Amino acid sequence: MSIYINQEKLQFHLQTREASYVLQVLPSGYLVHLYYGKKLRDTDLSWLHVRTERASFSPNPVPEDRTISFDTLPVELPVYGTSDFRNPAVQLELENGSSVSEFTYKGHRVMKGKEALAGLPATYVESEDEADTLIIEMQDKVSGVKIELMYTAFTAFNAITRSMRIVNESAHVVNVLRALSSSVDLPHADYELLQLSGAWTRERDIVRRPLASGLQGIESRRGASSHQQNPFIALMTPGTDEDHGEVYGFSLVYSGSFTAQAEVDQFFTTRVSVGINPFEFSWKLEPQESFQTPETVMVYSAAGLDGMSQSYHELYRERLARGKFRNAERPVLVNNWEATYFNFNADKIEQIARAGQQLGIELFVLDDGWFGHRDSDNSSLGDWIVDKNKLPQGLDDLANRVTGLDMQFGLWFEPEMISPDSELYRAHPDWCLHVPDRRRTEGRQQLVLDFSRQDVRDEIVRMLSDVLGSAPITYVKWDMNRSMTEVGSALLPADRQRETAHRYMLGLYEVMERIVTAFPNILFESCSGGGGRFDPGMLYYMPQAWTSDNTDAISRLRIQYGTSLVYPVSSMGSHISAVPNHQVNRITSLEIRGHVAMSGNFGYELDLTKFTEEENAIVKAQVELYKEIRSTVQYGKFRRLLSPFEGNETAWMFIAPDGSEVIVFYFRVLSEPNAPLQRLKLKGLDPDADYRLKGGSETFTGDALMYGGIAVGSESGDYLSEMFRFERV
Repeated sequence: MSIYINQEKLQFHLQTREASYVLQVLPSGYLVHLYYGKKLRDTDLSWLHVRTERASFSPNPVPEDRTISFDTLPVELPVYGTSDFRNPAVQLELENGSSVSEFTYKGHRVMKGKEALAGLPATYVESEDEADTLIIEMQDKVSGVKIELMYTAFTAFNAITRSMRIVNESAHVVNVLRALSSSVDLPHADYELLQLSGAWTRERDIVRRPLASGLQGIESRRGASSHQQNPFIALMTPGTDEDHGEVYGFSLVYSGSFTAQAEVDQFFTTRVSVGINPFEFSWKLEPQESFQTPETVMVYSAAGLDGMSQSYHELYRERLARGKFRNAERPVLVNNWEATYFNFNADKIEQIARAGQQLGIELFVLDDGWFGHRDSDNSSLGDWIVDKNKLPQGLDDLANRVTGLDMQFGLWFEPEMISPDSELYRAHPDWCLHVPDRRRTEGRQQLVLDFSRQDVRDEIVRMLSDVLGSAPITYVKWDMNRSMTEVGSALLPADRQRETAHRYMLGLYEVMERIVTAFPNILFESCSGGGGRFDPGMLYYMPQAWTSDNTDAISRLRIQYGTSLVYPVSSMGSHISAVPNHQVNRITSLEIRGHVAMSGNFGYELDLTKFTEEENAIVKAQVELYKEIRSTVQYGKFRRLLSPFEGNETAWMFIAPDGSEVIVFYFRVLSEPNAPLQRLKLKGLDPDADYRLKGGSETFTGDALMYGGIAVGSESGDYLSEMFRFERV
């Protein structure tokens, strides 16, 4: 049991493996937050609610109790208009035009396990014993609107999830203007804010800064979680590092526009708000209709950033990702994009695949350009019919040529887009997102299909299903290459136009669910110009993502390191590409490119037929090596050792699930004259165990490897990498 209830005081104590979250209903009916942090065993924490009378500019909704003011009360469901001047979690427009509401406790119930969220991705349980769910009903007595606050405490994992369902039990239409997934009031503001920010080809840089008075945070208004911001923030005690300090992580399971903010008020308390971005959002609720928010996954760690990451990795790998590939070793692949771009034919593709087969590569992926008359990025999206000029014998012929080499065959799609130069657009010009009488802004010479429409979704599912059923396809790369503009739908009335972006996401999730369910034996990888939609919502449908379009090994050190704060290595696609690199024009060795790419789901993105004999030998050895270590890399425990955001060096390591193997990678960007001798201290080993360096006879004790460290960086030269393999004796 992970939820303990003091019925006399209506106090709810949620416990995970390492944390406690406590809330209580006051006699006035208001639901307040008492505690979130390290796991406690107390059964009554009422004393944590501080009652004090504030100045006259903090209004009192209960006249007989001047210690109650929403201006200061740490409430679980903040609203605007009745004396809380901070960010509300909910804002409703009622029939009389007002947006004032006030919710008080109506009841609660507890259930074993965790229910799915209608139409939305979410974490799940495989056994009712893995979690307990608390549902607290709050009612606005004037309007009749009910809100169900849903809290799930995982006993088998160290996480609490939060979401809400708004139910219109009134006789009138209610417009939802704001519906955040979670709001948490913390008792002070002595924190640093951490976020993952960047741009296309520079995703998920780690940014941290002290909280200050006022509002600070991140958001996306792009219709996708975006390259610029990831739907995640963390609050940390000052000085927190990998292994020390308290961390509160907030990760939103959603792939559209979002907000994640920390507000420091006049009394230096902090409110953390996470959910769908209220900018340009509203939702019309007819009587008896409901609206479900996405869920926030909250993780508390008393052991620094590594403690938080381990909790997210475990939960997202085991209880967010689904399907047969969740725990399956991912194949080594070659993708033809940077090898050929749009210029290929069946013979050229077979040549690359044959070269890959000779090197031990297991999967060939045909990227953009195989459909319609797609010779550049200016046409044919939406026409998912094979281009007979490039593939005169069809897709099935090419797939059979590849599988005849004892390789798997994969395919690239961009199902959410439509080209103005396409048969689909000429037949259905109203099927894209657009606003009447406004221009249709193109990005990458394409428009966004209106996935809020059922007819559009059905046609896309039909076309994709026809292609996927026509050939022996075992892998799909699902791409999305532009942000939303002119967000409107031809089928929605004027008073529902601001529902379009969220309806799009619900439609996308429906399409993905239908496709992955119909083709359970296909490994799906999500992509959005690389990492533009690398978020938990996508991970629910597709167990891995293309981490970034930037394949430069040095750039990838930061990208993969930052991504690892929240997402497991099993979710990261990481490939070797040609040099000079196509994104930054940098030249690096096959060795460092291999070591970086082997730190994820490994593959190649280049023309294998152009390798020299020496390069062929190196690549063949890389493939053999990765096959030996991939179970440890993909499903072992990942530990960060040196940060590329803090210096010239990066290091990380992997520990096999059973502890039998340890893989260590060390990277140095630039060489320095007379550099000091470096020792790299490992983490997470058994101090009482012995470990043998693979390929040699030397044995080390676990405590010596962790507290003494191994010598690294002795060779000269820029872009150095080293790999160490240890076997537990």
